[in-house]
Amino acid sequence: MGTLSRNKTVRPVAARRLGVLLGTLGLTAPLTLAIGGPAQAAPTCTTRTGPYQKEAEKFLGRPVDGQQSPADCKAIQDFQTSHRITPNIGFAGPVTWAAMQDEITRRDPNAAGKCPVNKGRIACVDLTRQISWIQDGRTVRFGPVPVRTGRAGYETRTGPKKIYWRAIDHWSTIYKVRMPYAQFFDGGQAFHAIDGSVWSPPGSHGCVNMRTGDARTYWSMLGNGDNVFVYGRKPGT
Repeated sequence: MGTLSRNKTVRPVAARRLGVLLGTLGLTAPLTLAIGGPAQAAPTCTTRTGPYQKEAEKFLGRPVDGQQSPADCKAIQDFQTSHRITPNIGFAGPVTWAAMQDEITRRDPNAAGKCPVNKGRIACVDLTRQISWIQDGRTVRFGPVPVRTGRAGYETRTGPKKIYWRAIDHWSTIYKVRMPYAQFFDGGQAFHAIDGSVWSPPGSHGCVNMRTGDARTYWSMLGNGDNVFVYGRKPGT
């Protein structure tokens, strides 16, 4: 028992003495000694070309040739790591491209130029992406924010509109629900806040449903006569 006890005591002391000696000599102790095991290697960068290679190259400012290169892979891998996409091996697949599209939307929701930029202040509604934002010319002033538009049979009507009537605490006599911060732009269709989730299916009865904070900001930034433009098609309609 005495010998075993001395061995347990001597080993860590010997390890510390080795560390001091290596430090004195300007060397570093093996990593296994420092942390008790081998280091975790970085994920291997793939040589495979993904289905969204060209899109990823363009997004990341790489030469766009549609062919994976070590530099392409490292750039894609860094993006995946920063967005917690796994496996982060630099493969330009659908999950990575979806995350890049989200970034594009946040940077410039009107990158495709589908909402008019010659109307001054305008509220844009993209039914396809289920988002809305307010812009002055080409400058986005607020958003994009998530919205819930009309379900099948009650589609939000597309095209140019104008806000013509507003009610900060409107009550729908048709559907018997509150419509806070309601701003009507086409018949009974309006921007307004809802109590539930804007992501809940199947959709509204034609209005552009918003989170309360977003609807409140729209109320403060828009007024009667301001332009609205609705385009695209809600998935499932």
